[in-house]
Amino acid sequence: MTGILGIIQARMGASRLPGKVLRPLGSTTVLGRVVAAARESAAVADLVVATTEEAEDDAVVAECARLRVACHRGPTDDVLTRFLGALDAHPAGAVMRFTADNPLQDPDIIATAARVFGAVPGLDYLSTSIAHTLPRGLDVEIISSSALRALDDLATGHHRVHVTSYAYTHPETFRVLGLTVPPDRTHLRLTLDTVADWDLVRAVVAHVGDGTVNLPKLAEWLDAHPEIRARNATVEQKALEEA
Repeated sequence: MTGILGIIQARMGASRLPGKVLRPLGSTTVLGRVVAAARESAAVADLVVATTEEAEDDAVVAECARLRVACHRGPTDDVLTRFLGALDAHPAGAVMRFTADNPLQDPDIIATAARVFGAVPGLDYLSTSIAHTLPRGLDVEIISSSALRALDDLATGHHRVHVTSYAYTHPETFRVLGLTVPPDRTHLRLTLDTVADWDLVRAVVAHVGDGTVNLPKLAEWLDAHPEIRARNATVEQKALEEA
């Protein structure tokens, strides 16, 4: 079995900014921009949104229908089980994990990660966040389907929320590779978790329009507009937050 399945985890019940994944952003939604970036990268052979069985996530299912992307529903807190259910329904050789609160993903970075993963035989897991250089919100991770299935017997507690964390914290068991994308742009925060993040993301989309974002150009623009970059500069990332 070959090919990469893109799985986008998305739910309405985020604690800091409920409903963020379906907020309108340009001509689409936050989730719609994540779907567009994944598709434009041409890195995934198939794409599915993994949401929960909660009634409030009926809205996510409806948005998936509008975006013409497949949707799988599973447990709210056991995100690993949700991913495995999506993989069962859409078999592939590997899974690329996306979260729906990262609407500024760069398709070029996604494609590069996929090429590197495919070039290393026997690789279980690849991530751009092991040695962090990208802004929060642009990282990419890929795990082989066999490794993801193995996690079902190994992962407990918070590892089932983070889906892949058991793999990258146990490199003695899994073959793990960190992909570094220089230069260091960790001073930028491009995820969506708070109202301050929303202010910055809306400003970015107002500038770039409905197309996807090229990180070097976006970083250059943000560095030239420190008043926009500062809008979410003091936000502290909440542990265990999930889209």
